[in-house]
Amino acid sequence: MEIDERPRPKGDLASQLAGESLDPYSFDELNERIALLEREIVRVVAHRDKAKAHRAAADALFGGPKTAPPDGNAK
Repeated sequence: MEIDERPRPKGDLASQLAGESLDPYSFDELNERIALLEREIVRVVAHRDKAKAHRAAADALFGGPKTAPPDGNAK
């Protein structure tokens, strides 16, 4: 089985971080954590945008899914 075919584990690391108590962290440690999370957000957004562009290119090449007009009425 390929790595990408395995089911994703429930409760990813971001969820675990969100539930972690921040009480033991100092002011400086919290600032470091914020900086790390901000870098991770930039990385995830860049990957998402790359995936979106890849999908748009594939849809343009192979014909993407048909969408309803903006007014919601399919004709």
